[in-house]
Amino acid sequence: MGITTKKIILIIFILTSFLSCNYKAEVNEPIVIYLQPFNGIPKSNLTFVHDELQKVYPHIEVNESIALPETAYYKKRNRYRADSLIKFLETITPKGHVTIGLTDKDISHTKDEIQDYGIMGLGYQPGSSCVVSTFKLSKANLLEQFSKLSIHELGHTQGLPHCSVKTCLMRDANGKNHTDELTGFCSNCKKHLSTKGWTL
Repeated sequence: MGITTKKIILIIFILTSFLSCNYKAEVNEPIVIYLQPFNGIPKSNLTFVHDELQKVYPHIEVNESIALPETAYYKKRNRYRADSLIKFLETITPKGHVTIGLTDKDISHTKDEIQDYGIMGLGYQPGSSCVVSTFKLSKANLLEQFSKLSIHELGHTQGLPHCSVKTCLMRDANGKNHTDELTGFCSNCKKHLSTKGWTL
């Protein structure tokens, strides 16, 4: 049985469609991580975090500094609610990308029975936004701790949970600042992030 002209045209159409779909999948733009400083973050701190993040993920962009949203302010404790902040950041994040908010103000969220629990950072797991604060960090080693904390919260946005390895960047703080003890990602966390385009 011979191949008709109609069949040849149909085969060409199917192959062209298949190749076109594969090509589009290959050229999808990578996720961009946007650094969103809130007013009060020194430019030198922002530059340091940017440079450290770019060592582990190549697609980083810096937004202009903005004011913290008044809707996130918790007047009773003179703090900002981290859960409200990441919700706000989510609304300004381009679809398919991630925004990390950087602040020097005290932040908190609800943890178990504690209504207003002070924290260093919070991020969706997974999700498109997270926030970190320098408020509880060591002043003597602030820049390094700030960058490690930023990488930790971004790890959550990529789907990573807290890690039991004490030196892993995804270690749970549990109310304390163990940042100086963190040396990098453990092999399991590193393996997960490598599938997301991180260069570890």
